[in-house]
Amino acid sequence: MNRFTNWQKPKFDKDGKTKWNWICQYFENLTLGKNSDIGAFTYINAKFGVSIAENVQIGSHCSIYSENTIDNTKGGVKIGKNAKIGTHSTIFPGVTIGENAVIGAYSLIKSNVLANTIVWGIPAKIRK
Repeated sequence: MNRFTNWQKPKFDKDGKTKWNWICQYFENLTLGKNSDIGAFTYINAKFGVSIAENVQIGSHCSIYSENTIDNTKGGVKIGKNAKIGTHSTIFPGVTIGENAVIGAYSLIKSNVLANTIVWGIPAKIRK
């Protein structure tokens, strides 16, 4: 079932904000697949690239970082087709989330998540 009848890539204002109230710094390095859905108040830092595949759902208030200035890590983030990211989750630089993966709400993702798995926690661990 397709939730979108006329999905279009978002437009960003001068500050990187969309009309759906999520923001992306370095939005020129963001790749969005068709029918991706990003919740309000989500922050994306795409300085080193963020790729979000088609049919991905990202809850509100999430943070996706391709650069972490606290521990000086950097690297592109990839989120695979049909992945679901629960509200208030944080994804660190260099992480790949596989196809059909499900991330529970309020999770901290510091390492890759395999396709077809369910993870949650701080830091996230495989649950199924």
